[in-house]
Amino acid sequence: GFGLSGVPENLISGIVKKGSDDLHVVSSNVGTAERGLGLLFQTKQISKVTGAYVGENDLFESQFLNGEIDVELMPMGTLAEKMRAAGAGIPAFFTRTGVGTLVQHGGMPERYAPDGSRTVLKTSAPRMAGLFKPPLADRASSKASEYILEEALSGDFALVKAWKADPEGNLVYRKTARNHNPAIATAGRITIAEVEEIVPLGSLAPDEIHTPGIYVQRVVQGERIGVIERLTLSGKKFDIDPARERIARRAALELSDGDYVNLGIGIPTLVSNYVPESVHITLQSENGMLGVGPFPKAGDEDCDLINAGKQTVTERDGASFFSADQSFAMIRGAHCQVTILGSMQVAANGDMANYLIPGKLVKGMGGAMDLVASGSRVVVTMEHCDKHGNSKILPTCTLPLTGRMVVDMIVTERAVFKVKPEGNGLLLVEVAEGETIDSIRECTEANFEVAEALQSMKRTGKPRHSMMDPTTARLTV
Repeated sequence: GFGLSGVPENLISGIVKKGSDDLHVVSSNVGTAERGLGLLFQTKQISKVTGAYVGENDLFESQFLNGEIDVELMPMGTLAEKMRAAGAGIPAFFTRTGVGTLVQHGGMPERYAPDGSRTVLKTSAPRMAGLFKPPLADRASSKASEYILEEALSGDFALVKAWKADPEGNLVYRKTARNHNPAIATAGRITIAEVEEIVPLGSLAPDEIHTPGIYVQRVVQGERIGVIERLTLSGKKFDIDPARERIARRAALELSDGDYVNLGIGIPTLVSNYVPESVHITLQSENGMLGVGPFPKAGDEDCDLINAGKQTVTERDGASFFSADQSFAMIRGAHCQVTILGSMQVAANGDMANYLIPGKLVKGMGGAMDLVASGSRVVVTMEHCDKHGNSKILPTCTLPLTGRMVVDMIVTERAVFKVKPEGNGLLLVEVAEGETIDSIRECTEANFEVAEALQSMKRTGKPRHSMMDPTTARLTV
């Protein structure tokens, strides 16, 4: 599943009742403290988690930081591809995702001491690396880049959630509840599908089947749970912080007509409100959707139609749904033109860090590492300083990196910086009203050059529609 969408809730409840323990669970998300995998954390039946984004479950975070469980964090697209590869009989593959980070070099915390000291007892191992030319680049002119080796990931049991099944085990998913389920269904030695309906043989048209029955050994009909993690509705007026609005309005100008765009959570999501009327973009959501529309009206919400922030959305004309491994294939394959993300830190050379504070904050990288390694244009939108007044634009990042030399532009409420080619420093190109070069230097720890044609910060006009309740905004992806 993804968040609480497409999660086999009834199968998880069955495991709780059975009492199976010392479980190693592989899942992109870990649910909340009350739902999804949270039920297994409540009963302490899980001893190890392999996942990508774990930021919604306080119970999980407590057990990890207090040394009760092992945790292996990895990029969401890598996790999806590792499972897809296992089902396809491919033992390993190379990817750009994670190059230059703890994913490649090792050292990511996997186990803390149980005495409350937050001492790291176990860390991740480094990956093997190799040099390859990007597959879709001009082979004659492109240079070889570093890629890291990832091994396939299979399971003894694969638990999936589908909408319908027939007696052959053929499965049909519904909208974004498809997410990681198709890849997971192929990667288990025994695959058990929880479905809402079991229909007679021949009821499913061959063209509509998403997972062929050859992958499925068990089918269980379960009650439809229909949980909505973040109900978000249109038609409501919200007071948006002026600084965040300024950032979003400026970032929206970086989008061009025809772009496929992936927006992170928080300020990046606000950007979609301010895209000029003359610019038509398509929003890509990493959980498996192209053509994300505005929030639904009250009564039209659908638990099987959410964005990557787990918020209820609608679909635009021409929208499509697909599996998460296909979604990250689009991302890794550089089919999206622009990525807009939040960050905790950005360095002068374009490094960024936005997923982990060792010993304190465990969110996971989600799809961020895949996005910034994709070759798309990366725009970071963030407040200039943290809540303590410390600059978030630094000579070098002090937190674990999400990506090395990946940021093209930084937009804050005070200024706009471009990262010079090859990571050769920052160029101040715009300042907000009331700011000067000196005031920007005072609040920016990193050194920067000033553009000869320094301008006042640009911004778009009035919002096109209400897409984001700012009170639910989060920084991480």
